[in-house]
Amino acid sequence: MTYSVELTASATEDLNDIVHWIARNDSTDKALHVLDQIQSRVLSLQDHTGRGAVPLELGSLGMDKYREIYFKPYRIIYHCRDERVIVNLIADGRRDMSVLLQRRLLHPG
Repeated sequence: MTYSVELTASATEDLNDIVHWIARNDSTDKALHVLDQIQSRVLSLQDHTGRGAVPLELGSLGMDKYREIYFKPYRIIYHCRDERVIVNLIADGRRDMSVLLQRRLLHPG
């Protein structure tokens, strides 16, 4: 079964911020490479929704709804609903992920 893949507005903003930061601070070529690799990982979820693992920060809270895949150091956090994969967050894993996940997934808005 092929699932549709959607990025939330926040995840889209995350990806845009990452690409713009890399273009400004490194190079446009590197930014485009990272964009391509992250998009490839995200699109791979169409056919492989069960891949990845529950993020440790959420698993320790008993939340197993979310899963994550990587394009290191970037973490792509998603969940499945019906026949859709919803990407909730794309972030540099070197950030304080506990705070970011809590703010974005546990207490949105």
